[in-house]
Amino acid sequence: MHVEPRGHAPTEIPTPPATPLPPAPVSEPPTALAAGSPTGAPPGPADGLVAALDIGGTKIAGALVDDGGRILVRARRPTPAGEDGETVMAAVAEVLAELAGSPLWARARAVGIGSAGPVDASAGTVSPVNVPGWRGYPLVERVRAAVGGLPVELVGDGVAMTAAEHWRGAARGHDDALCLVVSTGVGGGLVLGGRLHPGPTGNAGHIGHISVELDGDPCPCGGRGCVERIASGPNIARRALALGWRPGPDGDATATGVAVAARAGDPVARASYERAARALAAGIAATAALVEVRIAVVGGGVAGAGEVLFAPLRRALREYATLSFVRDLAVVPASTGTDAGLLGAAAATFGPRPRVTARR
Repeated sequence: MHVEPRGHAPTEIPTPPATPLPPAPVSEPPTALAAGSPTGAPPGPADGLVAALDIGGTKIAGALVDDGGRILVRARRPTPAGEDGETVMAAVAEVLAELAGSPLWARARAVGIGSAGPVDASAGTVSPVNVPGWRGYPLVERVRAAVGGLPVELVGDGVAMTAAEHWRGAARGHDDALCLVVSTGVGGGLVLGGRLHPGPTGNAGHIGHISVELDGDPCPCGGRGCVERIASGPNIARRALALGWRPGPDGDATATGVAVAARAGDPVARASYERAARALAAGIAATAALVEVRIAVVGGGVAGAGEVLFAPLRRALREYATLSFVRDLAVVPASTGTDAGLLGAAAATFGPRPRVTARR
């Protein structure tokens, strides 16, 4: 989507010239992925690039990505999540400025943004729960002004991860899929009928705010008993600490530390992950019953716990997904890794991909 700037005056990055420059040396070796293009054309040196932004509560990552899914240039800044909105935007502008310093910037034809949500793609605004300085923040307008008028596409981080997994990851070839990001928060996105389904505002598939415990703890979103309130990394750690778990010698009190303890057999740590897994299973089963997805792809930092999460998740899913049309639902780990947000923002920006019907 394109939103015209309305009076903001951020530091401007030079607009790329209309004639693409020849390829130039890159700042690091490209991240090579499978051949192919989201637009259906084979990648080549004459193809354009997109600038991709992955904005979350802890980091702002940027990259120049070609339509073969190769990451050619990277930039990154920590998210000043506790600061005011303009301070956060300044960090975004720094990432863009670093990308613009590459000779390859001249070939950039658009900017794609995958942002923590909720987002409103129709208005170009974001209101990330974990970035309180951005409430209804006109991110598309501000980024478009910063890059001298290039087109800007906004999707939620869950939708971005879904686009990445459908393009180059574990959901590739599946017509109907739910993809989840389980990290600081819990987000998600849908592929229906072989195409990304972001919904009118870009939030369709936001499984983190399905209520799975009707009288559960209040969630920052305003609801109660949300999947995110039970299954996100901070809540896994919070619950384990409240039940008596203590970090090991390295002092890691995060969900990663809880996973290490669970793997070593700590019963409190295992119980915290099992509760998270049940919440995720309930949300996945409800989504599958509603829209008949056939695969659930789980990524994000919490998914890095491996079988500590996936074994109880699959067990719980057998209890919740019992109807004939959902009981064969597969649950698999994501395969695009920490680059999912960048690849997904790029995929959404390159435009519709050919409809894939290899598997259902």
